Amino acid sequence: MRQSLVICHLTLLIQSECGLPSHDVHQVLHIFFKATRYETSCDMITKGFSTPTILFCLIGPWRLCQVHVSMVGPDKARVSWITHSVAPSTVHYGTSPGNYTHSVSGTASNYRYLLYSSGQIHDAVIGPLLPSTVYYYRCSSNPDRAFSFRTPPAKLPINFVVAGDLGQTEWTASTLSHIAASGYDVLLLPGDLSYADYYQPRWDTFGRLVEPLASQRPWMVTQGNHEVEKLPIVERPFKAYNARWRMPFEQSGSTSNLYYSFDAAGGAVHVVMLGSYAEFNPGSDQYRWLQTDLASVDRKKTPWVVALIHAPWYNTNEAHQGEGEDMRQAMEGVLYKARVDVVFAGHVHAYERFDRVFDNKQDRCGPVHITIGDGGNREGLAKSYVNPKASISLFREASFGHGRFVVENATHAFWSWHRNDDDNAVVADSVWLTSLAASPGCAV
Repeated sequence: MRQSLVICHLTLLIQSECGLPSHDVHQVLHIFFKATRYETSCDMITKGFSTPTILFCLIGPWRLCQVHVSMVGPDKARVSWITHSVAPSTVHYGTSPGNYTHSVSGTASNYRYLLYSSGQIHDAVIGPLLPSTVYYYRCSSNPDRAFSFRTPPAKLPINFVVAGDLGQTEWTASTLSHIAASGYDVLLLPGDLSYADYYQPRWDTFGRLVEPLASQRPWMVTQGNHEVEKLPIVERPFKAYNARWRMPFEQSGSTSNLYYSFDAAGGAVHVVMLGSYAEFNPGSDQYRWLQTDLASVDRKKTPWVVALIHAPWYNTNEAHQGEGEDMRQAMEGVLYKARVDVVFAGHVHAYERFDRVFDNKQDRCGPVHITIGDGGNREGLAKSYVNPKASISLFREASFGHGRFVVENATHAFWSWHRNDDDNAVVADSVWLTSLAASPGCAV
């Protein structure tokens, strides 16, 4: 049977006309498509659409999907994808469409979560790759689906997009549309990806939703609270996240996929991805790793250091007040000593930019803290703020959107935040930043 992938949005006319609960609607659709030998994945989205909507996906028995790319070291990339059945974990690639001059074989795994069984999750690391080059590739020797992605530049400037708490709603689709038009090099995601919340098929629908972007540029992610999915005694935490979104933790000396670091632009930018939901107290594996990682950075060669967390350390929104405080008290001094330039966070479903701060006070040698948890999640926006506004909070707004962090050279970078409600070119908030490595009195 020729394989196919159909993604359709079905409004709940069945439910409204027949009075069926949504669970029964799901069951009817699953039974129908099982009879035609198609696997199904179904999720009802109740926020972000004018009417409750089912995202229903059909997967032929040999179809590959959920393709995404991440960086591995200075000149390699990991390609990840899923097939319903056993298939070769092979990537064929080259620099011309249809001319795949290289091939690499990777590994495959799967997992069970309660009654759910994942497809075959494939990973293959390809390279060495040239910088700023478009590579064409196909996975599992499948002739029906061809992809391409562009490698990041080997020198400055470099354009990062930052978007947290994505989910999979109409708001998410708007965010992704804006990101796709931004010409970015690498996407940074500070946690809360699919909002599966124990319902594993949502991981599959999320993978398909982001594939058009994540298969074309590297996506570097860390975990949020919605990735934990722990069921005491029954299911260990982060099972789906670790299986589906493998990051290059080994290359940075980390022992956990929950925290790692990587270099970009030929080592001009060092990005540290921290785990807000992994142990972080002094003496913990993550804490010791962070100390070692930051101590190894030569700021003469690496003028920019950026960190990502999930729960913000600074927050004037009424939502999630104080939830990042323990981690701040444990790790803020380590980041300050290393002169980290910017800390991006998610969790709070709004946007907020702070001054350079340390220990709750303005400090010209501290990092700029930015909350960017406004990607489009189904829980909606966090619209209430603490007043009067703290002096260290420079801009705050509860709107969906994304940010762009363009590192222009060794001394200057431009940060801009873009609302979904505006045209793509409209900048709602922006600031030029000077690297702390180039700031008098702050150099390490």
